[in-house]
Amino acid sequence: MSKITIREIQIPHVCDSEIVDQHSSLNFIQFVQACGQDESWVFQLFEYDILSSPNNDPKHYQFLGEDLARARKVYRLQRDFDASFRAVAVMLDLIDEVQHLRKQLR
Repeated sequence: MSKITIREIQIPHVCDSEIVDQHSSLNFIQFVQACGQDESWVFQLFEYDILSSPNNDPKHYQFLGEDLARARKVYRLQRDFDASFRAVAVMLDLIDEVQHLRKQLR
C-alpha cells in the first residue's frame, strides 16, 4: 500500500484553504480558480518560464499540487516585494538553486 502525502495550501481570494494531493491534477480552469487570479496571470507564469508546459499550451496542461504551490509562492513574492514576473522568475531561480545546493550538502 502506497503512502499519499497531502499538504495544505492557503489560496488567496478563493477560500480559506484548499487541500491538494501532490498526485492529483487540475485542468487549466481549476488551476486559475485555485490561484485566485485571472487567466492572463497564469499565462504569464508560462511566459516567464516560472511554469513550463511540455506542449507549450497551458490550456491543455494538467497542473499538479507542486504547480499550485509554486504559483502561490509567485503570488506571495509579488505581493510582499511588489515584484514583476521577471523579478519573481529570477528570485525563484535563486531559491531553487539554494535548495539544490543545500540538498547536495546533506
